[in-house]
Amino acid sequence: MEQRSKDERELWAQFDALELGSGWTEDDVRKPQILIEDVYGDSHPGSTHLNGLTDEVRFGVLEKGGFGAKYHVTDICDGCAQGHDGMNWVLASREAICDMVEVHAGALSWDGMVLSSSCDKSIPAHLKAAVRINIPTIYVPGGSMRPGPDMTTSLVAGDISLRQRRKDNITPEEIREYKITGCPSCGACTFLGTASTMQCMAEALGLALPGSALVPATMRDITEYSRRAGRQIMELVRLGIRPLDIVTPASIRNAIIVHSAIGGSTNAMIHLPAIAREAGLELPMEWFDEINHRIPHLANLNPSGTQLTESFWFAGGVPMIQYYLKDELDLNVMTVTGHTLGENLERIEKDGFFRRNVRYLHNYGLEREDVIVRPEDAKENGSVALLKGNLAPDGAVFKYSACVPEMRSFTGTARVYDSEEAAHDAVVAHEINPGEVVIIRYEGPRGSGMPEMLMTTEAICCDPQLNGTTALITDGRFSGATRGAAIGHVSPEAARGGPIAFVETGDLITCDLEKRTINVTGIAGRPVSPEEAAKVLAERAEKGYKKPSGRKGMYRRYTENALSAMEGAGY
Repeated sequence: MEQRSKDERELWAQFDALELGSGWTEDDVRKPQILIEDVYGDSHPGSTHLNGLTDEVRFGVLEKGGFGAKYHVTDICDGCAQGHDGMNWVLASREAICDMVEVHAGALSWDGMVLSSSCDKSIPAHLKAAVRINIPTIYVPGGSMRPGPDMTTSLVAGDISLRQRRKDNITPEEIREYKITGCPSCGACTFLGTASTMQCMAEALGLALPGSALVPATMRDITEYSRRAGRQIMELVRLGIRPLDIVTPASIRNAIIVHSAIGGSTNAMIHLPAIAREAGLELPMEWFDEINHRIPHLANLNPSGTQLTESFWFAGGVPMIQYYLKDELDLNVMTVTGHTLGENLERIEKDGFFRRNVRYLHNYGLEREDVIVRPEDAKENGSVALLKGNLAPDGAVFKYSACVPEMRSFTGTARVYDSEEAAHDAVVAHEINPGEVVIIRYEGPRGSGMPEMLMTTEAICCDPQLNGTTALITDGRFSGATRGAAIGHVSPEAARGGPIAFVETGDLITCDLEKRTINVTGIAGRPVSPEEAAKVLAERAEKGYKKPSGRKGMYRRYTENALSAMEGAGY
């Protein structure tokens, strides 16, 4: 076993002295050194339990003759950032976390690394760091939160918050009941949002142990996976298997296939390209559309379906999806087990994983088919689409699996807002009419840091007059829990002078899912051809567009340098 950490210790005697002063022993400093990095902190339920998981990782490392050192960079929560400018920092935090892991890994020589997180931006941050640093690495998912009362999720908040703002038939007791039951345990929120999606993507890429994504965070299994990861990192160090041996075009395509089959968050369409970019690979957005055209949608998971993420794990999780789609996947890709995907599926089936876990579903009166359907029983293919047209020449994304069929194609009158706050206020004040199209712009990566529009999409879906009749289009992004006719990532964004900057209230917008198009098709209420509308938008562009100013620090660095959403919105 090549021991990278040994050489630098011999350059400067103070190195060992400092570690011994930190509580290490002389034997410890001679062992292979493993960086154990998590986002533990008191910031939210997805991080508060990770210190215990990484303790288990450290035990596993010690069992196999290594020594693990724990480092922390706490992440932040989209849910806590809703409704205020804190949301503008959330996507930028992905870059900050990735950079800090690189700092920790670069300042010392490590022989291997284990990363642990649960949620929206910390998972892609860790996966980006893994391929950037490229030493033997395993990712440990933080698992799923327990369900709320009546199998609800924390997103009951959408209805609660809208009625609070409207002072509409809600009592302090109802608000309190939600607050004390909405997040009943640690772990990622129990819908298939970005947190849950990215846990699945880590496993689908081959960077997490088979079956480890979305384990209920309160079950013994999650500590078992953590201990096993500590043991297995020592094997990866011995074999010299690195993330760039695992993250390849084939494994990325495998991950997109899983994403399509589970109905994953649209944020994966930002994060997977960003991870690929770190690996020196290009991920054309057209891959998502091509794959979603042919892959059956198998998972009945909220918000596209009815079941919750712990039930998905009981039903077989990512391995069950991969097992059903074996003929579509490249089974020869390498994984962190040191074996191929095909070998992993054989081993996990032989171990009884599928047979054993499905019995937990019976506690809820469910069968596997209630959560994961067989391909031959799937009702539709895919879950997301890439749209293009005069409104989004470079592309926009639409999670049609979470939208009623009647709104998958539509024409409506635009109501234009330059911030989410203004749009949300309009919904609360009953200023939006059924059939209109809410446009929220200057919320892209360079506009305001690409915040999510969950507060407004939930307000629309919780309004009986607007739900199922009203669309929202933005150059910002969405929560993985977003439902309804919501089209995001419009590129080029308004802050780059994209056509969305020049749409005016009263213009007509047409989305056609079958044709994969999104166009301005009317000017001031008068129907015109997409070509004529594009000409008018170009004429309006001569007047210029808003450019951000007055920013400082990290926020300025991110918004001035962020790439397009179609390129992953990194820098």
